[in-house]
Amino acid sequence: MALDAETRDQLIDTVRRFVTERLRPLEAPVAEDDAMPDDVVEEMKGLGLFGLSIPEEYGGLGLSMEDECLVVIEMGRTSPAFRSTFGTNVGIGSQALVMFGTEAQKQKYLPGIASGEIITSFALTEPEAGSDSAAVQTRAVRDGDHYVLNGAKRYITNANKAHLFTVMARTDASKPGAGGVSAFLVPRDTPGLSVGKPEKKMGQQGAHVCDVIFDNVRVPAENLIGAEGEGFKVAMQVLDKGRLHISALCVGVAERLIADSVAYASERKQFGQALTGFQLVQGMIADCKTEALAARALTLETARSRDAGRNVTMEGAAAKYFASEMVGRVADKAVQIFGGAGYITEYGIERFYRDVRIFRIYEGTSQIQQVIIARETMKRGG
Repeated sequence: MALDAETRDQLIDTVRRFVTERLRPLEAPVAEDDAMPDDVVEEMKGLGLFGLSIPEEYGGLGLSMEDECLVVIEMGRTSPAFRSTFGTNVGIGSQALVMFGTEAQKQKYLPGIASGEIITSFALTEPEAGSDSAAVQTRAVRDGDHYVLNGAKRYITNANKAHLFTVMARTDASKPGAGGVSAFLVPRDTPGLSVGKPEKKMGQQGAHVCDVIFDNVRVPAENLIGAEGEGFKVAMQVLDKGRLHISALCVGVAERLIADSVAYASERKQFGQALTGFQLVQGMIADCKTEALAARALTLETARSRDAGRNVTMEGAAAKYFASEMVGRVADKAVQIFGGAGYITEYGIERFYRDVRIFRIYEGTSQIQQVIIARETMKRGG
């Protein structure tokens, strides 16, 4: 549901102030400690951030895709780890349930997801199934009124915090590829489910990814999302939406980096004048701003199209591809504008440089987005 203009402006202003006054001062400590303060998480819950995309009837804010993107752009103006704290609840960890769940499943889980009392996680990637999502090897074998899951998932965001996993598992071994995959809701406390230690990562300290192991995990058949064999369809539609969310995040980070670069270049002097007086520096700023504006326009236009009910598989892939590549270029130029200071931890620019690298990988790599864009373009005849 789209908010009226006044309510939307109030929400965006509230999030902007939360980012500026509360989160930005914590960026360095969170990165240093690789942990999110509990009081910050509680404040996020109070603001409704865990329920941005959950329908109002289940306790969420029920934002339209456009409104969600506008809020996420504001969250992008601080370290991405903060957004990741609630990101799976808003996106890939909840949307299979929102889009394909039964009413009983929604009533059972969505209110807790919206409030942040239930943290969700999306378990698709495996040691041998990443970009090739249809190559899932985790098995789910029917046993009476249960399925028994065995297998392992890798690099699962928020797994160590999650209370509920959306798990992709192969229910029909005779069907290779996408046709034999199904989606399940699996509570964290189900016997046989274990979570590995958080991986050490290049960036986004404070946000964690872990392995998830399934050893004869018995899941009630009522926890199947959609029909058996529809898991790949579920995953792809969830990712269509998630890609727009990530696109908006990339825009927000780029806008933060541009603002920081302009502020630094205005104060830093070389050869008797501010860096902003040099045309080659101006050129880098111009490139960054132009690309960020283009990414913002593409992301919001695609979000509006999705809200209107149109298929945006191609446009969503294009937005994610362009925005994630764009923010990488902006981060690189920000380091260049800051010069030696950009390489030093104190200024935070090197941290953002590392943080944004993952955007070209998760929710589908840039190469997978290229495949989707080309495929959908050829389907449409140009």
